[in-house]
Amino acid sequence: MQELDSSPSLETVIVRVTGRVQGVGFRLATVRRAHMVGVGGWVRNNDDGSVEALVQGTPDQVDQMLEWMRQGPPQARVDDLSSERQFIDRRFARFEQQ
Repeated sequence: MQELDSSPSLETVIVRVTGRVQGVGFRLATVRRAHMVGVGGWVRNNDDGSVEALVQGTPDQVDQMLEWMRQGPPQARVDDLSSERQFIDRRFARFEQQ
């Protein structure tokens, strides 16, 4: 966790994905991809049928996650992905499903 705290290039992004993204393993696949990429944060379903995630890592790691989330797992259909950079003090040591 100390590496994240001392990284001057750490980015935190809130992501919202719409389409057929619930009931198709999107959250579980996102957690697996996040562990592969090495980002921290979380992913959850929203009541409106979208999936929301907070992704925290280096700019390259965040870009890798956003690129993957634009497609999602094979059963998903992503219609739209929006992301917004956040400025928060909290550092996430791992990525979890909520």
